[in-house]
This record gives sequence, structure tokens and C-alpha cells, in this order.
Amino acid sequence: MILTLGRRFWFPLLLAVLLLAMLGSLLAGPFALSLGDLYAALIGQPHSPIHEAVVFKIRLPRVLLAALVGAALAVSGGAFQAVLRNPLADPYILGVSGGAALGAVAALALGIIPMQAMAFASFAGALGALTLVYWVARGAHGTPHALILAGVMVGSLASALLLFLLWTAPADPTRTAVFWLAGNLAMADPAWLPWSAVASALAFGWLWSRARSLDLFTQGEEVAADLGLDVGRARMSVFMAAGALTAAAVAMAGLVGFVGLTVPHVVRLLWGPSHRRLLPASALLGAAFLMIADALSRTLLAPAEIPVGVVTALLGAPFFLYLLRRREERG
Repeated sequence: MILTLGRRFWFPLLLAVLLLAMLGSLLAGPFALSLGDLYAALIGQPHSPIHEAVVFKIRLPRVLLAALVGAALAVSGGAFQAVLRNPLADPYILGVSGGAALGAVAALALGIIPMQAMAFASFAGALGALTLVYWVARGAHGTPHALILAGVMVGSLASALLLFLLWTAPADPTRTAVFWLAGNLAMADPAWLPWSAVASALAFGWLWSRARSLDLFTQGEEVAADLGLDVGRARMSVFMAAGALTAAAVAMAGLVGFVGLTVPHVVRLLWGPSHRRLLPASALLGAAFLMIADALSRTLLAPAEIPVGVVTALLGAPFFLYLLRRREERG
């Protein structure tokens, strides 16, 4: 009965989870803030100017950024898993995140600090990684297995180049890059939130409009072609849109792994494989997941802060290993 209601009312249920995660994340942190303090600040009658500053200048921009990054990574992961017909595919494993990180660190190493330039360099790095993965996989007829292997190779190559850049870069850019690479929601410029939200919404809308194509991909490329889908063109366009979402997320928060892997699986288990529902549900749950992870990163060792990428990896890696084990048992 509960499961049936959950499937029927998935949107209000996930919206409630999102709002609860947002509330918890606004309250979490080294500076104590009660529910009454938060409510007073939100309605414009703060008990103290400090409360107002903490809510509007520190925590609210960060919570919104976590929601945006979590949603982008979860949606791109769901799209990659559909196109590759592989439940273990996500932007991190496919080398897209590594390419985006390499682009951003290259910009830092060259002394290009503005967020706009970093975002552009990250996007260019993601596109470069996508192109290289696709080119390598084409030699093996572009099978999903070949794409995964090519993604791992490109990710390793990007990691090696990234380490070389960090080794040769001056100390200050290196320190900045290391903090950023571990997954950091504190370094993004809040002024970029609206622009990033608009760009991510456009990419998400485009992917959502291709939900039927993603459903066809899960039936196999031959079946999809028989039903009239231009498989090569559709696959490349989905790669580009999902890569753009990943690039935007990496540019804003560094490398935050496992969100794109775990969240679509949870949604698929709870509400089925239809991408018309899977993509928006993944966006809502991914946003809530990263807000909770960020709240944990700020409170577990307060006043010190754990990189949010570490928290998501600690939560996501056991789930990844469970998936591998389950696939092996099924043969």
C-alpha cells in the first residue's frame, strides 16, 4: 500500500524530501541556528543581523548550489546509463568529469581565475573528453562496452595530465585546485547561480524531451533503429547534453562522484525505468542527496569541513560495490 502510494504520488513525495533536506541543510553548520531564527530571517524579521547574514549570504546560496549540482549530476547519470545500457555508467566513470576537471585546472594553472573562464574551460574539457571517448569507441563499433572502457582510459589520461599540471603549477593555484577537486561548494560565485540554473534547466529540458528516445535505447540499439530512431545522432546529442550538465556541475563544485551513479538507480528501483519520470525524479532526489551530503560535510567535524566529494564517495562507493556484486551474481 505504501509502495503503491509512493509510486502514484512520487512528485509531491520527492518535493517533500527536497524541502526537508533544504531545511536541514539551512540549519546545519558550526554556527548554531534554531528553527525560529531561520523562520524569522526568511520572513525578513531576523533576530540578529548575524542570523540574516548566515542565512542569506552563506547557507542559502550554498544550499541552492548543492541542489543545482546534485540535480545536474543525477540527470546526466541517468541519461548516460540509458544510452550505454549499463547501470554502472556515470559522468565520473566515463571520463567526462575528469575532462572537465582537467580543463578547469588548466585554466587555473594558466592564471585564469575568473569563474566564467573556469566554467568555459571545464565545459571545453568535458567536450574534449566526450569526443575522445566517442572516437576511441567508434573503432570498436561504438558498443556500450567499448564506450565504458574508452571512458575509463580517457579518465585515467585526464587524471595523469591533471597531476602533471598540479605538479608544475605554482603553490597558490595548486592549493586552490586541490581544494576544488575534492568537491567544494564554498568556492563558487553566488552571482553565477542564476546563469548556471538557466543553462542546466535548458539541458535538462532538452534531455527530458528525448525521454522516449532514452526509453528506446534501453530496449537495444537494433530495436531503437527498427522503430525509427537515428541511433548514432541521438546518442551523440544525448552525450553532448549530458556532458554539458556535467561540465556545469564540475565547474561550480569540483569533482563530486557517485551522485550520477546512485541516484538514478534508486529512482529506477522505486518508480520504474520510464525516463519521462526518471529524469525529473532523479533531479529532485539528486538535489536532496547532495544537500544532505553537504550538511554532513559541514557538521561531522565542525568547525572543520570535509570536502563534499569525500562524503558522497563514502555514501556512494558501498552502493557501487553492491551493484557490481549483484551483476556478477546474475551473470
